[in-house]
Amino acid sequence: MKNVYGSRVFVTGASSGLGKACAEAFAKEGCQVLGVSRSCEETVTNYPGGGSLTLRRMDVTDDASVNAVAGALDGVDIAILCAGMGVSGPAEELPMELAKRQMDVNYFGVLRVGRAILPKMRAQGRGLFLVIGSIAGRVPIPMQSHYSSSKYALEAYVEAVGMEMRRFGVRAVILEPGDTCTGFTDARQKYVPPAGSPYAGVCEKSVAAMERDERNGRPPSSVSDVAKKLAGRRNPPVRVAVGLPYKALMFVRRLLPDRLARFVLTKMYLG
Repeated sequence: MKNVYGSRVFVTGASSGLGKACAEAFAKEGCQVLGVSRSCEETVTNYPGGGSLTLRRMDVTDDASVNAVAGALDGVDIAILCAGMGVSGPAEELPMELAKRQMDVNYFGVLRVGRAILPKMRAQGRGLFLVIGSIAGRVPIPMQSHYSSSKYALEAYVEAVGMEMRRFGVRAVILEPGDTCTGFTDARQKYVPPAGSPYAGVCEKSVAAMERDERNGRPPSSVSDVAKKLAGRRNPPVRVAVGLPYKALMFVRRLLPDRLARFVLTKMYLG
């Protein structure tokens, strides 16, 4: 693996899914990886070639936890922020506590870690700041409005960070996976509309379609492979859709009128 940034790698959400795939992939390439998650067994694994993966507990929604772990690091060359979760349900009815939880993990969790990591990258004059977004952050999905909103917010944040940090040698990129087969699907917090709701039935069908596509989706390695390639680029793009089908989708989406795009998405997920 070509790596122009350095071997000190920090990964959130490292105990499962995309985070685990990224943490293990970089450790196998000889990097010293610190992987964190809210609940994991704290271990150290050494790999042939000199790489290692250290797992520690850290909660991206807790300031003290982030400061104690990420804030205590001497330096970070590559940060890969994968911690995230999903909620589903109609925007009109979804309980506010679920909406707040969605933003706290997916958006404010990235901000907390960024505030701890970015000063270190700026001080050392280099760094690659990778954030896991989603195709849903470019193409909003019905019954996942709050998840899409959290990923939309990351699009703006990462692009702004990239502009602010560029003169300090730091590059910021948002990766945009589509349907990927991970534990994210089973961990989704689902609000089920009660009987009598105008969304009863259609919400369950929509979420079932999402889950089917995710379980038949690409492997986590599809994301870690892209992350490794970006580590070799001094001037990476701001955003990268993961996989040729999703790159094509983003190209087509730019050409479609909004009305037609909404019609297609409505037919796909709401019937």
